[in-house]
Amino acid sequence: MRSKQWFYGFIILIIGLVLVACTDENAQTEPTKEPADETKTEEGNKEEPKVDPFDHTEKYTITGMTFRFGDPPPLKSPGLDMIKERFNVDYKPEIIPQGDYIEKSSAIVASGSMPDLIGFPGTDTRFYQWAEQGAFLPLDDYLKHYDTLGNIPDYVYNSFKVNGKIYGIPRYSQPYPVTPVIRKDWLDKLGLEIPTNYEELEKVAIAFTKEDPDGNGKNDTYGVAIGENINPNFNMGTYWDFNAWYHQDEEGNYIPGIISEGRKDLIQFFANLYKEGAMTKDFAVLDWASTNTEFYSGKAGIFVGGVSGMSEAYFEGLLAANPDAHLVAIPPFEAPDKSKGFTIGSGYSGILALNAKMAGDEGKIFRALEMVDFGKKFYPRDTKNPDNADFDFYLGGEGKGYNMEDGQAVQLPNFSSDGLSPSTYFLDNREQVPTDANITYADDYKMPEMKEMVQSLQEMFEANKLYVDPSYGVMSPTNQEKGTDLTQFIMNEQSKMIAGQRPISDWDSLVDEYMKRGGEAIIKETNEGIKAKGYTEREWK
Repeated sequence: MRSKQWFYGFIILIIGLVLVACTDENAQTEPTKEPADETKTEEGNKEEPKVDPFDHTEKYTITGMTFRFGDPPPLKSPGLDMIKERFNVDYKPEIIPQGDYIEKSSAIVASGSMPDLIGFPGTDTRFYQWAEQGAFLPLDDYLKHYDTLGNIPDYVYNSFKVNGKIYGIPRYSQPYPVTPVIRKDWLDKLGLEIPTNYEELEKVAIAFTKEDPDGNGKNDTYGVAIGENINPNFNMGTYWDFNAWYHQDEEGNYIPGIISEGRKDLIQFFANLYKEGAMTKDFAVLDWASTNTEFYSGKAGIFVGGVSGMSEAYFEGLLAANPDAHLVAIPPFEAPDKSKGFTIGSGYSGILALNAKMAGDEGKIFRALEMVDFGKKFYPRDTKNPDNADFDFYLGGEGKGYNMEDGQAVQLPNFSSDGLSPSTYFLDNREQVPTDANITYADDYKMPEMKEMVQSLQEMFEANKLYVDPSYGVMSPTNQEKGTDLTQFIMNEQSKMIAGQRPISDWDSLVDEYMKRGGEAIIKETNEGIKAKGYTEREWK
């Protein structure tokens, strides 16, 4: 690592930038991939560790730091003691409220006191900047020793590569994006089918507006519920996804979807709907909560849904207004270039790194990673009970940290505030769901109607390919400096085009404005990062 004096100066320079996030983590023929990660190499291809990765004879002091929504757990507790005893460590985690984390963690690192383990929000550019400067330990030679860490998909780890080495461990985020759903009961009422292209979707949206799909004899419905910043963006595949780096220019460079031909076609689609009154009229000033209200009050027939994080309370409101409401997924449309499929999520919502100063102490490295691996372990639904010793330990023991209620493990209300459960002390305590886990997202919901919609979404995703956005984990300095304002500028101008305040024939001029305001540099820097990570051709999963 560079000298402390240089590092302190570096921290001072970047503190002013750390609140600037990368573009939404909301991302082809098979690519020419990099050589396989060491996590996948056969035995004998790499030098074996000098110590037993799971030998607990020696006791280590392991420090850590991460952010947490809500109040942190106490520094002394039964849950923390359980971790110390199980892993034979003097474990000292510092868990900081999310709102204070950027400032406090930067100050801690600037003081020369970086802990052994340090967490980052998924959009925190400090991770890549500090990795470039040698602050973190390369993990390639260690990950293969662990059941969870060694089986995280390559495309996710690629996001944490700097100069060809893996420096970060992902905090799991399910891969399926939020995509359009439609009122199937309204389609049936009007004798219409689920649309398969934008022309059909436009006709359906207009029919929902003018043909009384709810049968109440009133002119009180319309097609698409949409709010400020053209949200949801209703891309029916990666080709139209404003966030995805899918389209390429004449030189083969990837460009952001927000200036692509696919986006232009989508803005024209919205402009057509706006003229017909088939989308939310005051969309440009409608916040997200109000946009949800537009749909779940029964006014609009087309919105978006996801396999996780859906509100059953919202759905209950829709059923109260429209008892026969039936929502289903709209499958992706075939694009002009014959591609078909949505953009896969980045696969992470946070990052965990190891201090480079741990290099040379393999025993400590392995012990720290063993703890990380355990905290991320996935438990199938039917194993979440006291009979599973690891799960029982993780939640603090039945009757101590959780109780079984109707066959489900329910943590005690004070499991975190009193530190009753080891789970609350692992810096990454989100299960890493294996790609072959065969989970059913609908099981997380109680309402039959919600289960049906979520199941339709999952089946749709599983029946189609998902595009891997090559820009995941790529850092563009210009994007950090200008990206947020530039995206807002483009959104405002495209909103004007939808409302007829600026002609869509100005598209090329708008793209030129984007390029001059920093877009050209963003594209150049992003493509340099994409190439550095080894991407060549478009990749679909």
